[in-house]
Amino acid sequence: MRTGKSDISGWLARPAGGPLWAVLLAVLAACAGHAARATPDGGMDNAIVVRAARTWLAGGSPYDDPHFLYLPSAVLAAAPQAMLPGPVLRWLVPCAVTALLAAGWAGALRLHRVPLGSRLAVLGLTGLAAGFAPFGHLVRLGNWTVTAAVALPLSLLLASRGRWTGAGVVIGAAVALKPLLAPVVLLFVFAGRWRALAAAVALPALASGAAALLLPDPAGFFTRTLPFLLHGDDGFVRLYEASPAAVLPRLGVPEALAQALAVAAAGAAVLCAYVRWRRADPGPLRLAETGAGLMLAAFLVSRPSYDHYLLVVLPLLLAGLPYAGSAARVVWFWISLVPQVPGVTWPWLESEKRRAFRDAFTLCVLAVTVARQANTGRPSADGVDEAGAGAGARDARAAAAPF
Repeated sequence: MRTGKSDISGWLARPAGGPLWAVLLAVLAACAGHAARATPDGGMDNAIVVRAARTWLAGGSPYDDPHFLYLPSAVLAAAPQAMLPGPVLRWLVPCAVTALLAAGWAGALRLHRVPLGSRLAVLGLTGLAAGFAPFGHLVRLGNWTVTAAVALPLSLLLASRGRWTGAGVVIGAAVALKPLLAPVVLLFVFAGRWRALAAAVALPALASGAAALLLPDPAGFFTRTLPFLLHGDDGFVRLYEASPAAVLPRLGVPEALAQALAVAAAGAAVLCAYVRWRRADPGPLRLAETGAGLMLAAFLVSRPSYDHYLLVVLPLLLAGLPYAGSAARVVWFWISLVPQVPGVTWPWLESEKRRAFRDAFTLCVLAVTVARQANTGRPSADGVDEAGAGAGARDARAAAAPF
């Protein structure tokens, strides 16, 4: 893969100095501290899971709460939190979520062979925390989407090193906590890695099956949660969903047509992800953009689909900035992020209940941008991407490092 070295790439490759690190730590501390002060229960979404665990410990069914959208194994995983006092959770959860988001960014950097001490590493995380509103939303909510934000880059990093079974185990463990990364199993199908696929499927199935036997309502996920996920018939939740299937009806599009359009868009995105994988060019972009494409396809059609889901794919794409031809080098990648800049008030979208329109714009433009990467380059005979390249782009040794 041609690296496309430039002055800005060279500047980003240099080690970050003390002032940049100080700014990053201050931003992360402020983000976690604000969340701890604003959310006395450790985050509304995390509180749902903890409340479900407390209900189970008290002998009830966690699926009595229609907003508990997790597999039975998540109940056991949340049990330790259920035993902690509220003041501890108030500070522990936002700090843990912030740390896990930083870990996910570090995994994305290592996948793209970017040094963790580089300016890109420090400025990228600072930008995500201070300039991308869903980052703060996720920290304040304490949503378990953060497990997927860590697991996806880690699994792709393992796959890039030939450890496909380990990658499947990571995906399976993440699905056992929250089923968000289920679409990534298609990557194992594309690659023909059947042991990894078996691990990704068997681990959550076994964990959830064993945990379900301990619940008073073992089939609650299938009889209560799955219908909710398929239909999304919750008036409050619908106001915050970013998928076209939820947003288009608010603009007057018939619901059946909106759902059909969303399914068609998701199918096209999966096909583009497959084409991107089949290009088989060297370097980490193949894994990153295929994985991100599969997840964006799911977000286009899933109900619910929230703004903080974007943190599962955005770090993977942003960390590819040093590589010529990456999605982060496309102007539409940056245009898609404009509605997510904190503090910017958009006409007619001032209400928090209307921010879903901004989130839908980001999701759709980002999905199209990543889908276009499937055909933006043609691998040469030696496997080096020739998109927009001169003779120097054919040097395979340039794929060894991004800078």
